[in-house]
Parts: sequence; structure tokens; C-alpha cells
Amino acid sequence: MVYLAADHRGFEIKEKIESYLKEKAIESKDIGPYEYNKEDDYPDFAFLLGDSVIKGKEGTKGILICGTGIGMSIAVNKVKGIRAAKTDNVEEARMSREHEDANVLILGYTTCYHHDLDYVKQIVDVFLNTEFTKEERHIRRLRKIEEYENGNPNT
Repeated sequence: MVYLAADHRGFEIKEKIESYLKEKAIESKDIGPYEYNKEDDYPDFAFLLGDSVIKGKEGTKGILICGTGIGMSIAVNKVKGIRAAKTDNVEEARMSREHEDANVLILGYTTCYHHDLDYVKQIVDVFLNTEFTKEERHIRRLRKIEEYENGNPNT
């Protein structure tokens, strides 16, 4: 399952990504917004998506889009268990999955604006289809993050 959400700046791109996932028969769910609203607040959608990803079955991922990607990144990474990666290119999408086992892809409108939709689709494809390497060094690093997140900062 892939959850999708955006703020007003990312609304149009979210709609296009949702259509693309449907074309590829990838199970997805749009969790908002369902119409353009210039006054919406990105944290509302970031928290909703983060909670949905965490409550989903193993392998559930999310895609968030906002103006720069930075606000969504800050907000969704406050959800315990989320490892969100704001990516601007295919290589960052690949590495976020291989090294950090990221479960949320964040795109900024500015990144999407500077690339054509086909390139944005490539970023999405790479993120969704790249597996975590499970190398010891990456597992060790993620364990340290998880322990800190769980209130044990001295590991």
C-alpha cells in the first residue's frame, strides 16, 4: 500500500502521481486533500500520512508533496517510526531506500517543477521498487536512531 498526501502546493502533482500508480496497478490511497485549498496546513496531512504508514502492514509506504518538501519532511519525521526522505533525484530515492530503509518519499513542488513528469515518475518508481540492503552498517545506524527515538539517547 502507498499512501499519498499533499498540501495545496503539491495538490496537482499528487493527483498525477495517484493516476500513475493506478495505471501501474499499484495499490494506493489518497488521504488528502481531495480538492485545492490554498489555506490548508501541511502538518495535518503529514501527520495523517505518517500515522497511516505506521499502522499499515509491513512494506507500507507514503508519498508527500509540498512546496519545498522541507515542511512535510520536518512534520512527518515527528511521527514515531517514520523515516522520511526528501529527495530531489533518482539517486537520492535509491539511496534513501537502500541505506535508510525510508518509508516515506517527500517531493517538493520546486523539484517537480524543474523536472518533467516522467522524471518524477522515475523517482517514484525507484523509491517504491528499491529494497533495503540490510547491510550491518545500515542496520546498526537505524538501530541507533530508533533507540534515540525511544528515549535511550546514550547508545
